[in-house]
Amino acid sequence: MTELKGKKVTVVGLARSGVAAARMLQAVGAHVTVADGKETVDVASVLSQLDRRTLTVVVGRGYESALERADLVVISPGVPYRMEALQAVRRRGVRVIGELELASWFLTAPVLAVTGTNGKSTTVTLVGLLLAESGKRVFVGGNLGTPLCEAALASYQWTSQGRGADKGPYDYIVAEVSSFQLETIERFHPWVAAVLNVSTDHMDRYDSLQDYVATKARIFENQTAEDFALVNRDDERVAELDRGLRARVLGFSRTKPVEAGAYLDGDRVMVAVQGRLQEVCRREEILIPGGHNLANAMAALTIGLLCGCPIEAARRVVRTFPGLEHALEIVRERHGVLFVNDSKGTNVDATLKALESFDRPILLIAGGRDKGGDFVRLREAVRRRTKRTILIGEAAPRIRAALNGCERISDAASLREAVETAAREARPGDVVLLSPACASFDMFADYKDRGAQFKNLVQSLP
Repeated sequence: MTELKGKKVTVVGLARSGVAAARMLQAVGAHVTVADGKETVDVASVLSQLDRRTLTVVVGRGYESALERADLVVISPGVPYRMEALQAVRRRGVRVIGELELASWFLTAPVLAVTGTNGKSTTVTLVGLLLAESGKRVFVGGNLGTPLCEAALASYQWTSQGRGADKGPYDYIVAEVSSFQLETIERFHPWVAAVLNVSTDHMDRYDSLQDYVATKARIFENQTAEDFALVNRDDERVAELDRGLRARVLGFSRTKPVEAGAYLDGDRVMVAVQGRLQEVCRREEILIPGGHNLANAMAALTIGLLCGCPIEAARRVVRTFPGLEHALEIVRERHGVLFVNDSKGTNVDATLKALESFDRPILLIAGGRDKGGDFVRLREAVRRRTKRTILIGEAAPRIRAALNGCERISDAASLREAVETAAREARPGDVVLLSPACASFDMFADYKDRGAQFKNLVQSLP
């Protein structure tokens, strides 16, 4: 707080995290300017959430002028860290941080942070459920939806009211953390940090896969010997990240035992933490489908048991958790055909995992905005698993070229056309799967909008 009171701070990006950061900064007495390239009419509803009496607003063309006199700049995850205006700020010696880093300065509870290319939201949600079932006061958010600065503001208000910094409003902070957020950390220090997996993604933002992996690995950089690092032993890139870590290392694996962490013994899910090995459940008791979700569940169980979740509470959660909306979400069964919404599958690896999750013939709907994915990796799975592939969006021509040799591939001008085509061709026992392997922004507001439109189209089928 002493670093920020009276300082001129510019917040760039007026999405949810930007608004939360601005509110946090206003609370500690900073002179806040918010900046965004959108026009006033497009951000009016967002600005209504802020106290305009102590706020300067610079939007539209020329918004970068708001950086010129800043003592500190806070950016939203969607703002490119390397944009020239921010490079110029750094050359002047001004710090550029993200909303995640800002929040970490004020949090009073231990942070349990999860990153990875896929599975973050599922794992974080499961950890939150495990802790809540154990009677813990838990905040679940970050990249998942609710910005971490909201938890930071609650913690700051708690302590400023003299209620005791040793307690705080939460027992644990469970945070989904993206690579975009990790680009700008300085002191961010999770008690437990987990990397679930790393595969090619966001190559429109990073110079190479190695650059992307190194950014993910930053989740561990401020940990000490009092902390825990959780890594996926089945992912070669992730398994190598444990070299030189200061934190105590835990692992999880579907294929081999681990000394500390979670693994599969036959069909028994075993967890070893704090020197104690316990069977939590049987594999078939985990309700969410797919081998990748088994891995996500094992990661979540490791974190939950490390935080004191009783075995019985853990079993109740994994037996009843149906999964997240837009992540292998079963929408409807119609005439024996299962319709599944995996709109959150925005990269090739996610779509591969979705295709492997069903033992039924699949009609795949894929495509959208290309993020630099290697669509050739889909070829074999599409050849083996699908009876029809329907392509939509900007990336359709590139996906079609990558699937050279695969049969029964067609294009659709819209999601509606794709759904109607799939419904017409599907037979009892088939799965119609929306798993795009692409971003959504060519045709939709975001992956949630894409998934919601898919569900509406499916539900309206006669």
